Amino acid sequence: MTKTQGASGTALLSSESAVAEPRTTAEMDARLRVEAAKDPDPVSTAPVTKETQIIAIYGKGGIGKSFTLANLSYMMAQQGKRVLLIGCDPKSDTTSLLFGGRSCPTIIETSSRKKLAGEEVQIGDVCFKRDGVFAMELGGPEVGRGCGGRGIIHGFELLEKLGFHDWGFDYVLLDFLGDVVCGGFGLPIARDMCQKVIVVGSNDLQSLYVANNVCSAVDYFRKLGGNVGVAGMVVNKDDGAGEAQAFAEAVGIPVLAAIPAHDDIRRKSANYEIVGKPGGDWAPLFEELAQQAAEAGPQTPAPLTQDALLGLFASEAVGRDVVLDPATPEDMCAGEVLEKPSLEVVYEGV
Repeated sequence: MTKTQGASGTALLSSESAVAEPRTTAEMDARLRVEAAKDPDPVSTAPVTKETQIIAIYGKGGIGKSFTLANLSYMMAQQGKRVLLIGCDPKSDTTSLLFGGRSCPTIIETSSRKKLAGEEVQIGDVCFKRDGVFAMELGGPEVGRGCGGRGIIHGFELLEKLGFHDWGFDYVLLDFLGDVVCGGFGLPIARDMCQKVIVVGSNDLQSLYVANNVCSAVDYFRKLGGNVGVAGMVVNKDDGAGEAQAFAEAVGIPVLAAIPAHDDIRRKSANYEIVGKPGGDWAPLFEELAQQAAEAGPQTPAPLTQDALLGLFASEAVGRDVVLDPATPEDMCAGEVLEKPSLEVVYEGV
């Protein structure tokens, strides 16, 4: 099994100081603002210490990461693997499909409540099980009351306190939002917290734009000495148009699975049903995805330029034939532009 960084490598998350814990919402908000101003730590170069495959899944919001992960984790568990699924999306909806629509108490919310009560967070407060899958949600701050990326960093700090580096799982699957580019969401890539990334996309420009951004991040940090690579792409809601497959080929990553845009999948997913069950109609698809996710090696992608990305689509689909027409001062003033005296100071003899 592939190795990953242990406690000395991924503790790159700064430990909390001896300063008294905040007891009020105002104190907690003040601490979040201070934390949000901190720069991320450099890429880890510490020795590896344990053997667990940690895989980060990225994709555009709404593209089907949670659907893919719920079914993938369920199938892996049914194959006898010990699997931990961690939702790292502030929406906290990664585990909702797994638990039939029910939401888990998030780590950040639970930690805040316990701190105000002077209590310690226990693993049973934040981690829950279904048919062999262990799952939890990091959560995030309420709108306008903190930084989502810094919340993720704080969430992993709490996981370390709960013994994250001593847990014995075969696979840890991390669900990350790919639309957001601030430091916390790039944590697995920037700090070598996982061995590989899987991107989820579809045959649409916006999801492939996000996938290309993730490939750019991986390429950037590998050039800085990082080790995380892209294992491949899952094409969700595949309608056969082919743009996602063309993207994967262009950046140099394999397609691990293509999940069709099928009404049975859509209906069952909307009803919070797991479709990746052994013996089910879609079992072979997720059995193959489980094998590919486990065995696909980390690749160095070659991210595309914006023009190359647009080139994967027909011009009428993305407006590639549109010409940029520069605006003039007259346009901006909706009429005639009045010449005004310059305020520039001119020094004679200079």
